[in-house]
Amino acid sequence: MNTKQVKEVKALLAKPKKIVIVTHWSPDGDAMGSSLGLYNYLIKKNHKVTVITPNDYPEFLHWLPGNNKAIDFSKKATTAKKIVAGAELIFCLDFNSLKRIDKLGDEIAKSKAIKFIIDHHLQPEDFANYMLHTVNVSSTCELVYDFICLMSDKKLLDKNIGNCLYTGIMTDTGSFRFPSTSAKTHLVVADLMKYGAENAEIHNRIYDDSTEDKIKLLGFSLGEKLTVLKEYKTAFFSLTDKELKKYNYKKGDTEGVVNYALSIKGIRFAAFFVERDGIIKASFRSKGSFNVNLFSRNHFKGGGHANAAGGMSEQSMKETIKKFVSLLPDYKKELNKK
Repeated sequence: MNTKQVKEVKALLAKPKKIVIVTHWSPDGDAMGSSLGLYNYLIKKNHKVTVITPNDYPEFLHWLPGNNKAIDFSKKATTAKKIVAGAELIFCLDFNSLKRIDKLGDEIAKSKAIKFIIDHHLQPEDFANYMLHTVNVSSTCELVYDFICLMSDKKLLDKNIGNCLYTGIMTDTGSFRFPSTSAKTHLVVADLMKYGAENAEIHNRIYDDSTEDKIKLLGFSLGEKLTVLKEYKTAFFSLTDKELKKYNYKKGDTEGVVNYALSIKGIRFAAFFVERDGIIKASFRSKGSFNVNLFSRNHFKGGGHANAAGGMSEQSMKETIKKFVSLLPDYKKELNKK
């Protein structure tokens, strides 16, 4: 946002408003961290705020401050529609297209509320009045921190806001190991800790609170479902709905599995295919210059970041994997670049 826009937004937030915050389908740590971080900030400014998610999200995020106030559109559509229809301002966090929020996107498109995008994904669509967007940050949570500072409200930071924003930054940077982690990122989390963010407790709640079934599913994935294609510096996993049920799958149990494939020495491209509700969901990760955002957009109806993207397939798992493997020869030269 430029200086003029910052002044305009400050003016909009100067008096209490009915505000809705929405985030993307199957929210992750950055989606919920940014949404609830912004929620906890805005309620301190006396706004009436509702967080609406398109569907549910992992249980390990339910501890975030304000989670009990969030509405799941897939379960309470009528209530959510009324709230969206009455909103004066709508914040769209951690997504760049209304398609990313499924049927909730139709309600946002119809709304006459002033709309904001706060996001770090590539190629955002032009559907908002205001946008705080750059791909050169670790996470949307880092941008929400920037937004609070732009509003000259850094003094309002507290433990609740800090815990939410730290969660999203930590998860979207892979615990600060991904290339998106900058010197500024570390300065931001240091500041959040100064205002009360509990780094050790957050890590424990996200990464060290697994069920026995989740660990067994990970073991099965690593031991039985990993395929390594050294010729293409590629590795991938796949899990069917039947396999998920065998291990009493809960949402979030496969979070981060794709990164194990990428951690193998010499691997530059990793993929994870999982069957959910009759559709194959795909996660893509890469190292270096191989652009999985373009790969997913071109072949799997998806997109995201240059080194981390998602997609989907309506074919069977067998056909999806066959398609994926058949594409690799076209990218062999690119994958083997030093």
